[in-house]
Amino acid sequence: MNPIRRTLLAGVAGAACWAGPLRAQATPEPIRLGLIEGLSGPFGNAGEAVFRNILWAVERVNRRGGVRVAGVLRPLVLARHDSKGSTEEALSTLRAAIDDGVNVVLQGNSSAVAAALSDAIEKHNERAPKQRVLFLNYSAVDPVLTNERCSFWHFRFDAHADMRLAALVEALQADRAVQRLYLIGQDYSFGQHVLRQARALVTARRPDVQIVGDELHPLGRVKDFVPYATKIKASGAQAVLTPNWGNDLALLVRALREVGSEARLYTFYGNALGTPSAIGDAGVGRVLAVAEWHPNLGGAPSDALVTSFRQRFPAPQDDYLHLRMQLMVEMLAAAIERAGSTEAAAVALALEGLDSSATPFAWHGARMRAADHQLQQPLVVSVMERAGSPGVAHDIEGSGYGFRTLRRFEAASVQQPHTCRMQRPD
Repeated sequence: MNPIRRTLLAGVAGAACWAGPLRAQATPEPIRLGLIEGLSGPFGNAGEAVFRNILWAVERVNRRGGVRVAGVLRPLVLARHDSKGSTEEALSTLRAAIDDGVNVVLQGNSSAVAAALSDAIEKHNERAPKQRVLFLNYSAVDPVLTNERCSFWHFRFDAHADMRLAALVEALQADRAVQRLYLIGQDYSFGQHVLRQARALVTARRPDVQIVGDELHPLGRVKDFVPYATKIKASGAQAVLTPNWGNDLALLVRALREVGSEARLYTFYGNALGTPSAIGDAGVGRVLAVAEWHPNLGGAPSDALVTSFRQRFPAPQDDYLHLRMQLMVEMLAAAIERAGSTEAAAVALALEGLDSSATPFAWHGARMRAADHQLQQPLVVSVMERAGSPGVAHDIEGSGYGFRTLRRFEAASVQQPHTCRMQRPD
């Protein structure tokens, strides 16, 4: 096996054979999950952070004995496949994963990669109906994936870009101090879409706001964002809206701090992967993020989730927890049990319409919309504050900074119409 790809058995308790008085009991066939993600390269830290989340979710299911299929408890097994952030590598590792017997493909960091995988899986499942696989997406948020390029085999567990953007712009509407706004994003399908939609939404909802910059930069290739930050500061922007993620976001934020920009940051991902520590005190009250959940949402189930994750991964640099990735694995397990099978079409049909009440995360209030396979869930806009201040019981990555809820939107208020015309299997 390629040394870059290695299989991790995630807490497969009780899966070993045992000898009975007359014959040995067969080991239950595992349910194989294949994570195809950039685990090295410029966004390797983001890939590893995702892996920890999914590993932990798999471990929890296996501690319960696994997934019950036709009366037999079967463990989940998680295999890592490093795409290096490349679409070509992702497609190559997809073929290897299917050859290894993977039942479910997991991916999310890059909408361009997700679109290529979705197309490839659609074609594979048509060619090989006895070896079909599902594609579960936890972070690729380009709306086309559940609109014009939707697939029966693809399910998205993150809120797509237009859902996140709608919540952010709602928060921007209330910020009357902002009169000059700068838009900046990564130059690929996701970043291009968000900047285009942001301009349209802001123009419609805050016509008094002047957009003083609208800029795309290469994905994962910029080492020094100071020239971009200098332009932002010179523009007089009072706020920056960015869908950047991973190191591109952390480096942008650090550069804005270096040049002394005081612009408020409206981000998709400003609450993780080094961003709070990169900006420090300069971000207090100024960095906003939107997500389905955050560690200071409050309530006993949410607080217990944070405590348990940090017991499993105590190192501050590993402190990256997202509810959607936990929910994705739990909803998959519930759908397999409902279908009584691991066959991809049966599991897909069981996922349609499934809600979080079938999982340990009933309190989240999420439901998988059958028409486009887009999870409908609440969203939260939060703002960075010092840990220990009101509403900030937990910091992030040991930085001394956390996020406080500004607004929480119920699923119904952020859902978007779709244009999906799904081709279902015969």
